[in-house]
Amino acid sequence: MKKSAFCFYLFVVMLNFSCGQEAENKVTTPENIPFNAELFVDNLQIPWGFVFLPDGAMLITEKSGEIIHFKDNNKTKISNVPEVYNRGQGGLLDIELHPDYEKNGWIYISYASEEGEGKGGHTAVMRAKLDGNALINNELLYKATPNTTKGQHFGSRIIFDNDGYLYFSIGERGARDVNPQDITRDGGKIYRMYDDGRIPDDNPFVNKEGAKTAIYSYGHRNPQGLAKHPTTGELWDNEHGPRGGDEINIIQKGANYGWPLVTYGINYSGTPITEKTEMEGTVQPIYYWVPSIAPSGMAFVTTDKYADWKGSVLVGSLAFQYLERLQMDGEKVILREKLLNKGRVRDVKEGPDGLIYVAVEGKGIYKLIPKS
Repeated sequence: MKKSAFCFYLFVVMLNFSCGQEAENKVTTPENIPFNAELFVDNLQIPWGFVFLPDGAMLITEKSGEIIHFKDNNKTKISNVPEVYNRGQGGLLDIELHPDYEKNGWIYISYASEEGEGKGGHTAVMRAKLDGNALINNELLYKATPNTTKGQHFGSRIIFDNDGYLYFSIGERGARDVNPQDITRDGGKIYRMYDDGRIPDDNPFVNKEGAKTAIYSYGHRNPQGLAKHPTTGELWDNEHGPRGGDEINIIQKGANYGWPLVTYGINYSGTPITEKTEMEGTVQPIYYWVPSIAPSGMAFVTTDKYADWKGSVLVGSLAFQYLERLQMDGEKVILREKLLNKGRVRDVKEGPDGLIYVAVEGKGIYKLIPKS
């Protein structure tokens, strides 16, 4: 590493401490882990997302392009799944149910799609219904453009807020100097729509000439976690930084989260991206990781089943291959714990039974059984 780059990296590390992250920047392994991990669904390769159906079954997305229905230890492949662009970080991604699923049956899926002009693919969001073991009434709601053969930064998580709006994230597709700061282009954004794909009149850029009107916030790098705060209803995201500078943000309407104008990370080569970690007009993360953990799925703990976990945030680490628990005091991280060191954690959910379920690449989905 060149001297100038090393000095900047040292500056970023030291800045952690001056910003009050010294105590919580160190991750520890608790002496008494309050659960035993049971492999609930086995033999999965890259279980990118999963969701619970009202009858206790699961729908699981495999990045390669399969949706698996799992119930009573039986796996069934769902047919009529959209064709995916399975390249690099792209493929079949997240899955979520409509908040009123039991009445309308809508299932929402994000995936890398080759649809449209140009070689390669980009992130798309669709909805469909389940009829037996097949998807029906498939509707494409959004397809980002332009297609590109780059294999990085597709996003993509899906979530509904308390008002029934649909949000989804799309990464900047490796075009950091082009996409994330330009609201006329897709990529590096979080989007908001009605459940049927219509654009709300009060979206922040509806009246901006040439803007992608589904955009809700911008200046993101690669958001792979979205979670709704159980008390405030706010949407929190986590996103990959470069070398250092993974972030947790609270998503605000029309806000600019700064990438790549500001960052707590550096290039993978060790050279600086920018010396700025904050700038007027951009929103600071409530937490950032140096070094990067490569965060993926994210969930708030609302259950009382795991000692003092209630109110914590759980985040999967792809780089260090563990589940991380962040103990919160409001919006401040006061403790980091390393849990379930089984492999690359792709997603985490609190199930309807109040138990935590964790998707691990090359293994499957673990259920965390509380110790008595």
